[in-house]
Amino acid sequence: MILPRPFARAAASTFALLLSFAAFAGPAAPARAAEEVNVYSYREPGLTDPIFKTFEKETGIKVNVIYAKDGLIERITEEGRNSPADIVLTPESGLLIRAKDAGITQALKSKVLDEAIDAKLRDPEGHWFALTQRARVVYASKERVKQDQITYEELADPKWKGKICVRSGQHTYNIALIASIIAHDGEEKAEAWLTGLRDNLARKPAGGDREGVRDIHAGLCDLAIANTYYMAAMLKNPDQKPWAESVRILFPNAADRGTHVNVSGAALAAHAPNRDNAVKLIEYLVSPEAQGLYAEANGEYPVLATAKTSDLVKSWGELKPDSIPLSEFATLRKKASELVDKVRFDAGPSS
Repeated sequence: MILPRPFARAAASTFALLLSFAAFAGPAAPARAAEEVNVYSYREPGLTDPIFKTFEKETGIKVNVIYAKDGLIERITEEGRNSPADIVLTPESGLLIRAKDAGITQALKSKVLDEAIDAKLRDPEGHWFALTQRARVVYASKERVKQDQITYEELADPKWKGKICVRSGQHTYNIALIASIIAHDGEEKAEAWLTGLRDNLARKPAGGDREGVRDIHAGLCDLAIANTYYMAAMLKNPDQKPWAESVRILFPNAADRGTHVNVSGAALAAHAPNRDNAVKLIEYLVSPEAQGLYAEANGEYPVLATAKTSDLVKSWGELKPDSIPLSEFATLRKKASELVDKVRFDAGPSS
């Protein structure tokens, strides 16, 4: 059996999962059962399984899931019109945009989705829809940082020289943030800001969001740029709980334009064999019940305004999201990536 190229790059555990699912995934035998829906998911099963089980119980529609950390867009592309994929589920907006650009999604017109999801959190052509929100915030040392407000622009102020930690500028979370800076301030000011931020770093960009908080706890830096939901993840981990307890969350630009948010989301696959069931599942994911479960599972914010936000998430403070639509940031991602390379951001403060 010759495996598609994405399989060759997948980790062994993911490979085993994909093979175990070959019964519905093989291009020669796409799933067409009237009461099934096939989900290709970048989101971890632990976050989605409880919701899918509830959906199955309420509707009688069986949810089949393939999970992988990467390669799903490429797989659907290779499967072409024979792909059994009905829904693509992603943990961030960059993959939603890539999926649409790759031509593996289709437009979906849904009154339910339009009423539940703010226009700035969905594709204007209906190719993808946000399901949860997370903010790109500043984690500040409780011990060494006394201020309780901050802006993204302030992160380039020389007063923070040697005091900021962050992951690679080319990571999709940071590319989205930089794109938002370009959208608000223009390319020239964004370049100057990125250069100033680079010069204020305590070390070369490295690790993930949690490692920035770890380094605050260790005294290496005073501020770290990270997503809100990592606070929930660290508090659940006995080894990382002291990191979380050493910081507090500051929402940048809360007093003016609002804080940059990214989203998890869903898209209807271009050749969905179970289209009607797929629409039912996507619409279910923005119901009050599902929104509460989905957002709480990962410490995120619901997109449905009337859905319950977890007590932990509420304790971080009020989120005022940036008002610019995510689709506008999407057009600036390439420029953001180019600026990261231009200022040699990942080379660190000595560059």
